[in-house]
Amino acid sequence: MAQKKIKILFTIPNFDTAGSGKVVYDLVSNLDRTIFEPEICCHHDKGAFMGEIKKLQVKVHLFPFAINYRPFFTFPFRIFKTIRFFKKYKFDLIHSWHWSSDFSEPLAAKIAGIPWIMTKKSMGWGNKAWKWRSSLSSKIITINSDMKSLYSEKYMNKIEAIPLGVDVNYYNPQYKNSASISQEQTTNENDFVIVSVVNLIPVKGIEVLINTIKELDNPLVKLLIVGNDKGDYADKLKLLAKGVETIKFIGKKLDVRPYHKLADVFVIPTLELGEGLPLAPLEAMASGKIVIGSNVSGVKDILEPFPACIFEPNNVESLKNCVLDIMNLKEEEHIQLEKEMRARAENTYSIEKFIESHTELYTNMTSNN
Repeated sequence: MAQKKIKILFTIPNFDTAGSGKVVYDLVSNLDRTIFEPEICCHHDKGAFMGEIKKLQVKVHLFPFAINYRPFFTFPFRIFKTIRFFKKYKFDLIHSWHWSSDFSEPLAAKIAGIPWIMTKKSMGWGNKAWKWRSSLSSKIITINSDMKSLYSEKYMNKIEAIPLGVDVNYYNPQYKNSASISQEQTTNENDFVIVSVVNLIPVKGIEVLINTIKELDNPLVKLLIVGNDKGDYADKLKLLAKGVETIKFIGKKLDVRPYHKLADVFVIPTLELGEGLPLAPLEAMASGKIVIGSNVSGVKDILEPFPACIFEPNNVESLKNCVLDIMNLKEEEHIQLEKEMRARAENTYSIEKFIESHTELYTNMTSNN
């Protein structure tokens, strides 16, 4: 008699952006289907990446699994719908990829009697809702070395450290050559091209990168900013870069590998608040590109073996010096550093390690039930 498959529901609000959505996609698509039966739940089916999710051939539920607490007097009636939804499909585990401090989802899972796991995706912490969300969880997956310090001793038995992973076959070495130079992006063969693939929000510190390019004042140093360039913050950045011909806003791209191919260096200038574990620099490293980043949570984990590639956050002079150091490398030194970056992605952040760790966690949790 065949063993019953472990039925896991992965919850995520939407697939509007390909960041966490791509991680969920990789996780679901790589799980062993002889062991697991994955399903996905999100609030709506909007977003360009939803098309990729539908190709997975798994059941996708459109349901508001996280609800507002207010008004409080109707909260019990509204959360009952979530409890009923979880019970109806008889999930063995629920793994939440929701970024917020919402506790309605884990509360519904607790009442439904289903173990609930959360991946802590950001460094946000402090309010009561985060503590309730953590208390209601069965396991808390941390993705960088600083996250554990957010939690008191009573949570330590729940903590599982599993960094995110990237597909090192999809993101493979992209070597710069004359054939890769895009006339559309106005880069030339002799240019030193800096690429940043980024969600344009203030914490990402792109203004620091723009000011660094202005400080360098070198017509051969080109900056390509890849990401959604609509909105108030993006408008401020464009105003800051106005008149600087060497800075180009490319817009959002689902496939960023052509920009990795153009790059001499990839920069992630996140500000002091830090990140969970940003995927964009990992993808660049897997593509065999040198990455330099700010000394903040998440980024410093990725670049731990490369202290010369870490600069002080929100510090134009520090970033400028870091860029100049890379520009001044001899060709063989540049190539060697690219190889070491690629090896870092393969050995520490591969999708295989990521899947293996989650498989072990899921099987251990369900075997104890």
